Amino acid sequence: MISNFNELFAELKSNGICKRMIAAWGVDSHTIEAASLASDMGFVKVTLVGDADLIAAVCKAGNIDIEKFNIVDIKDELKAVAEAVRMVHDGEGDVLMKGLCSTDKFLRAILNKEVGLLPPKGLLSHVGVIENPNYHKLIFITDMAVIPAPDFRQKVKMAGFVTGVARSFGIVTPKIAFIAASEQMLDSMPACIEGAMLAKMCDRGQIKAIGDGPLALDVAIDEESVQIKKLKSPVAGDADCLLFPNIESANVFWKTNSKLAKGVRQAGFLVGTKVPCILASRADSVDVKLNSIASAVMSVK
Repeated sequence: MISNFNELFAELKSNGICKRMIAAWGVDSHTIEAASLASDMGFVKVTLVGDADLIAAVCKAGNIDIEKFNIVDIKDELKAVAEAVRMVHDGEGDVLMKGLCSTDKFLRAILNKEVGLLPPKGLLSHVGVIENPNYHKLIFITDMAVIPAPDFRQKVKMAGFVTGVARSFGIVTPKIAFIAASEQMLDSMPACIEGAMLAKMCDRGQIKAIGDGPLALDVAIDEESVQIKKLKSPVAGDADCLLFPNIESANVFWKTNSKLAKGVRQAGFLVGTKVPCILASRADSVDVKLNSIASAVMSVK
């Protein structure tokens, strides 16, 4: 089982895993530097789709060998994004990465019905991976970026997505906590009711994981809280995956980790698509983008 991002890098290297990554409008320094580092580590072969002059300037300023990249020279941002998605759609890439382009342009290309990457009647979602020094293993969470208020059927699919990513990291039987404001079964809170239903689906094998819910965040990840509250659960205090009831709660958890917890490392990418699609913010650090590339490569089927 992979417990941190350094172990992930080592696992990719030791198994000789290398995938083809295409960066859509990959013309910014953070994207190019992260892609360069991933290429040096040997787990990706990189194609940058975008303005070759901008790419060359970034490589020169950062002392990066431009020869390590395949470059598709397209001067227009929208056309570059569309071409990157088409290339992946046609089997020329295993992972798609967002560069300096805006999220709406990136998603619009992915959702294109003719050459996009979402299967018919599919669900686009997002999985985050968090390495927090205050927790004993990686935490996989969903969904802090795409689905504002998932309904029950969407949560079932999201549970499958996030536990699937956890399994790609070597967690044979992931433990998933269905998060609510309380671990009590309160009929006034829809998240509690749905958390209990999802947990029962895990018990019956309809979701391939060990699941429990509703669980408040403290008992999901803190063993001392479990002991104080005398809660008996196969997941509490040791969750691998957290499924949040809405985008606000997941997003706040993600950003609280990144801004208030020292030493945290993170990664994130889109799931439900034909291939993993890295949806890093344009402001994300090189480390976040490198971790996201490695996580996406590890999850390639």
